[in-house]
Amino acid sequence: MANTGLRPDEANRLEYRDVKIVADEGSKETILEIEVRGKRGVGYCKSTSGAVRPFQRLVERNKPQPTDPIFPKVHKELFNTILDEEGLKKDRDGQSRTAYSLRHTYICLRLMEGADIYQIAKNCRTSVEMIEKYYASYLKNSLDASAINIRKKKPSKNAKTATRPDDDD
Repeated sequence: MANTGLRPDEANRLEYRDVKIVADEGSKETILEIEVRGKRGVGYCKSTSGAVRPFQRLVERNKPQPTDPIFPKVHKELFNTILDEEGLKKDRDGQSRTAYSLRHTYICLRLMEGADIYQIAKNCRTSVEMIEKYYASYLKNSLDASAINIRKKKPSKNAKTATRPDDDD
């Protein structure tokens, strides 16, 4: 989910037939194209290249049928167990981490890498407003002050009175 931006409920519904390994022309990388079955019907998602090898390992290990679920057990419980065992259940502000945190990680990493917020919203089947409200607020340290505080150069006083070379003719 940290490489796709899928919601936990979307991941729960994934079947092997919903995922294809493809060579993406735009990024020149091998990625997953995913048909996402969500609360509003079918949407589409393109993963990062980091999702490909774990998916391939699942296919090799499970030898699945097309309609087999990718996550046959409730992965939220396993995720919570791992977080508890590693002492990572709470973040530095005391907020609980959940399976939904992986979606948050995906969106924040894409924003920090400079991805277009509109494209992220489309890939995550959400709105730009939701990303700005719930995700972009965590990125204050990645703001580029030089891009924010850019100023147009003021024309020099000589530039106003200088003549162009063609004016001599």
